[in-house]
Amino acid sequence: MRSLIYVERIFNRFGDFLGWLSSILFILLLANVVYDVVMRYAFNDVSIAFQEMEWHLFSAVFLLGVPYALKAGGHVRVDLFYERLSMRAQAIIDLLGTVVFLFPFCLLVAWFGIDFAKESYALGETSGDPGGLPYRWIIKAMIPVSFFFMAISGIGLLIHSLNKIFNPQLLYVNSKDQH
Repeated sequence: MRSLIYVERIFNRFGDFLGWLSSILFILLLANVVYDVVMRYAFNDVSIAFQEMEWHLFSAVFLLGVPYALKAGGHVRVDLFYERLSMRAQAIIDLLGTVVFLFPFCLLVAWFGIDFAKESYALGETSGDPGGLPYRWIIKAMIPVSFFFMAISGIGLLIHSLNKIFNPQLLYVNSKDQH
């Protein structure tokens, strides 16, 4: 059963990488907004491409940050009851929620999101504004990619739940080693 702990660590590293990538994109978003504001108010110069890049980066931050939030336990749940349950009961709820709700939703959105991005690519969709960004399919492709990554984080959550059920003593020892 120790191997389940190591497999969980691999999925956690993937989630941590997505969190790191999301934070780097957030810094780029911040720089983009600062640049856009300075150019607009100090030099009276507006760039449609930079304005569109703001929502592209925001979308990427959000879409890549959600799988990390899932890994880190920052997702929304009804903590009023959940916190009062035993670790085993929490693990069972997480396990059932992952299998019944998370996986089907992620795979459904990823499946239909692929066609959404493919259609945008096939049409050569660009910004409707002059001076806007080309290749709108790139940001639309982030939707299925993100939900696929969320499903991968869900596998990590599933393994973590199994570890909480079957290896609670090993999980506690290994979590102290990781911090």
